[in-house]
Amino acid sequence: MAESILSGLVQSPNVKDIYVSNHKNKEKLIYLQEKYQIIPSFNWKEDIGKSDMVVLAMPPEVHLNLLHEMKPFIHNHFVVTIAAGIGPSFLEEHLPENTPAAWVMPNTASEIGESMSLVAYGKAVLQNHKSMLKQVLDAIGEAEECTENQVHQLTAITGSAPAFLYAFSESLIDQAESYGVSHETAVRLVSQMLSGSSSMLKEKLAPKELREQVTTPGGATAEGIKVLKEGGFDDLIKHAVIAANKKAMSKGLE
Repeated sequence: MAESILSGLVQSPNVKDIYVSNHKNKEKLIYLQEKYQIIPSFNWKEDIGKSDMVVLAMPPEVHLNLLHEMKPFIHNHFVVTIAAGIGPSFLEEHLPENTPAAWVMPNTASEIGESMSLVAYGKAVLQNHKSMLKQVLDAIGEAEECTENQVHQLTAITGSAPAFLYAFSESLIDQAESYGVSHETAVRLVSQMLSGSSSMLKEKLAPKELREQVTTPGGATAEGIKVLKEGGFDDLIKHAVIAANKKAMSKGLE
């Protein structure tokens, strides 16, 4: 996810001097420097003072120790995390008092500037901090401001559900190949179908209306929809969302 965000950020003319730290993998830092022209930081404690905003792109379970380590070095920084389950209230609890904090949940489409990100702000965030973060969010796609609780609840919808869609796509591609077309052709058929369908949704048409346009009563599509409903398609999707959210929140609390 961190590299996906970098890929979008470096394409923005408004974002300058991106420092990246990865103390466990210096080779990865050199790779990122060569690919994205970022500034590698081999000692974040020395370089953190050069930045206005700190973005924590790491697993939820390592946040607590790092925040305690960072605390003496935070002076008027805007601290943002992109980890599942780590809301601004958690950052505020473990950083100096009145530290502006935010939680952003992007998805991997940030790599091509098409993320749908959720963002929740802490109590000390001012308009200038929101403007600063907006430059980042605009560089990777679109964003929706939510409460911290809403981000917890919606994480699976925008962050995990792309994987559900890709799994659905894999099944369609496999079935297309079973009819004798090449893998490349099957991928093209399915990806364009999904792209066109997504574009129809973005035109603000209701999913129910779009579904009914395709589904002639008693027709072939209706028969397929019947199989999905009988197989518990709706419940499976809802249960998958609930399970993903539950896991994300448990990881944030570990």
